[in-house]
Amino acid sequence: MANENKKDFNAMLNDSKDMPKFQTITDEKSIEKYGGDRMYFAPPIDYDKVMRLVPLGKLLTVGAIREYFANANGADFTEPITAGIFVSIAAWASFQRNNDKTPYWRTLKANGELNPKYPGGIEAQKKLLEKEGHIIIQKGRKNIRYYVKDYEKALFTL
Repeated sequence: MANENKKDFNAMLNDSKDMPKFQTITDEKSIEKYGGDRMYFAPPIDYDKVMRLVPLGKLLTVGAIREYFANANGADFTEPITAGIFVSIAAWASFQRNNDKTPYWRTLKANGELNPKYPGGIEAQKKLLEKEGHIIIQKGRKNIRYYVKDYEKALFTL
């Protein structure tokens, strides 16, 4: 996202965009990839509500949130693009509030990867996670990425 300081992320968080909704997909590759044709779209506020459930010392992945929404709503999968966007909106909305914070830094990308789109980028998320006892490791030489070591051991179950 760009120009974060000029956007009202709390307004975005509370704009349901006609969600929740379902869509039937017809692309065979996508059906095979996601295991079905019934796709669910969760509104941004639902991502925030789930991210708030993660207690100190525990972690969650965007994929786990998507799986939770799909299972809870009788869908084959939750739409992945909006999921990533809405997780970022929840993070920025929390960052813009003075209180009632969402512990967004505990929500990771796939394989325990830190999210560079969160407020303050990787460095800020790294500091917050290390403060909670997690060890951050770096992978790659040219395309450097950061991950929580053994993140699977700290996963929160929805």
